[in-house]
Amino acid sequence: MKLQPGDNAPDFTLPASDKTMYTLSENRDKNTVILFFPLAFTGTCTTELCSIRDNYNIYSTLDANVIAISVDAFASLAKFKEQENYNFPLLSDFNKEAGGKYGTLYENWILGMKGVSKRSAFVVDKKGVIRYAEILENAGELPNFAAIQETLKTLH
Repeated sequence: MKLQPGDNAPDFTLPASDKTMYTLSENRDKNTVILFFPLAFTGTCTTELCSIRDNYNIYSTLDANVIAISVDAFASLAKFKEQENYNFPLLSDFNKEAGGKYGTLYENWILGMKGVSKRSAFVVDKKGVIRYAEILENAGELPNFAAIQETLKTLH
């Protein structure tokens, strides 16, 4: 089942890179941009998350939090966050619970890797409803940041 705009966003609780637990439903003070990404320290993932870092003021102005999720362990994500100076939470979906709920996991990826996150973007409003959903099959592509921002503008 593919999640669509208008669907309720599945809730999840995941460990952040700083070892705190993040629960989606407990962070409804703002709209939330959820980014699933394949793996830390890889080219397109770094480009994607650096774009968010460098433009974070846009998301803040649009009353949105951004979280990024991968199947990497939280210790790896902590190092990635420190290295790239990310200014938003990186969450570990090591057990693939959130990715399973959102339909964002590759069955088979490169070199036989299974269960890696597909690059995906969701905008969830303050009521927990998905307002934008994009799941990319090609890990070399970036989410449509302009469409994400336009969606946020309609919720602002």
